[in-house]
Amino acid sequence: MKLSRIFAAVIIAAASAFGANAQRAMNPITKAMMDVYQQQLLEDPKDYETYFRRANEYYNHDQYLRALSDVENAIRYTPATDKDLLFQEYSLRGNIYYMNGKYAEALTDLNKALELDPTSYVTIYLIANTQYELGDLQNARTTYRRLQRINNRSAEALFGLARIAARENNLGLANDLSNEAVDLAPSSADSYVRRAAVRKLMGSNQGAVEDLLVAISTDKSNPLAIAELVSLSNSDYTAVMNGLSAAIRTAPNQPIFLYLRATIAMAHHRYQAALTDFQKIIDLNLYDYAGLHDSMALCHLALCHYPEALQEANFAIGSADDNSPYYVTRSRIRRAMGDDKLALESADMAVEQNNLNNEALIQKAWCFTDAGKKKDAAALLGEVVLNDDTNPYYLLTRATLLSADNQRQGAQSVATDLLDLPSPSATDVKSLHGFALLLLDKPGEGVAWIEDVLAATPDNDGSLHYNAACFYAHQGNLDRAFECMESALRNGYASLYDWKVNRDGLINVEPLRADPRFADLMSKYDYLFL
Repeated sequence: MKLSRIFAAVIIAAASAFGANAQRAMNPITKAMMDVYQQQLLEDPKDYETYFRRANEYYNHDQYLRALSDVENAIRYTPATDKDLLFQEYSLRGNIYYMNGKYAEALTDLNKALELDPTSYVTIYLIANTQYELGDLQNARTTYRRLQRINNRSAEALFGLARIAARENNLGLANDLSNEAVDLAPSSADSYVRRAAVRKLMGSNQGAVEDLLVAISTDKSNPLAIAELVSLSNSDYTAVMNGLSAAIRTAPNQPIFLYLRATIAMAHHRYQAALTDFQKIIDLNLYDYAGLHDSMALCHLALCHYPEALQEANFAIGSADDNSPYYVTRSRIRRAMGDDKLALESADMAVEQNNLNNEALIQKAWCFTDAGKKKDAAALLGEVVLNDDTNPYYLLTRATLLSADNQRQGAQSVATDLLDLPSPSATDVKSLHGFALLLLDKPGEGVAWIEDVLAATPDNDGSLHYNAACFYAHQGNLDRAFECMESALRNGYASLYDWKVNRDGLINVEPLRADPRFADLMSKYDYLFL
């Protein structure tokens, strides 16, 4: 197993868990294929097979709204006699609904798929999972037992029944069933990932972490185990970091555990701790690649260590052929240093390397904004939204730049599009609804949203209160903004760059910096940045 594949898995999993509406990027070949599909559909708008193929591609790249539109067209035009294809189409639409939390709609489609193929083990399993998510535990139990009748060694059935037992607080049975399932395939990483899910339901985060680390030890590139560990750190950072630290003590020369600990620390704004682990990986000659140095550059940038950040970014650029993301990092560093011309040069290089890199286009737009070229900046964000119109941050950035260019109607139209995006939860801070509501002159609704966000989720790293401080700073309620700022600092939000330098869009605290209370709080919590 090459270490490059291991670290790629970590990066992808971490991006998925921490990113806002993260999607898997299409490679040039897939993009070319999608262009072919578009041409075929222009020639024949009822080409159901092409709709289905394109829907699958969108689904595989997490673009669920587009996948849903295409599969609905596929179902509309597929002849009733083509039962095999209809089975696949209803299965796909059921999966899309499931991934978007629309479990009732998912169950309807999965039942239709099962009517077309009553022997499909996978469909029966998905129906059981959907019934479980709907809270219909009695029918879910019946359906999982149906799986056991098909396969008396069904691990899926055992884990499903274990989850039901955990939900019913029958912890002994949940433990026995999940252990029995692991015994069926003790060398499979997936067995431990599934038992971790049961243990988490049982309230044993420590046990869940232990299982996920066993899964990663068994299969170091297992993306699901890595993603679940990263996700668990959002709710129990301490359990995850304690588990990783114990694993590192047991196997000090395993770079995957050091890298995971560093990546998770970085994602939770513990930049100095992350730097320590990244540097240890290099010092022990465990691994060295461009992305690691880019991560170190970003950590140094967050701590406003500009010379060190620039050195690491330059090393990353020189160590890779596909270095568009690293030019973006260098551009951000140059902007922070006040080197506007050099910042734009690096942003240009990033776009030249990959003109589909949305982060590069956004960075270039901020450089244009610094130079007073607001129309050019807004136009670049138009390209970004064309590339991906489902990312709230992209839409908010475009709306903000349009507003800054006095294009009020356009800004409000894009802000409305943002509010219309599906969100996993009304209280998901990543939806950015409150900031869009500010642009729509609905501050009262924005306040209700941000307060619901703060009430709904424990803020274990300060990031929720940092977003709240940004919201209130731009809404004009500075007293509440400073309350949120102190909560963010108290909970460990340690990006000195965000506190003192970041001025982009609405997600920043720039309106607070001239107030004496800002300097007082930064001094009070200066230990975070050492």
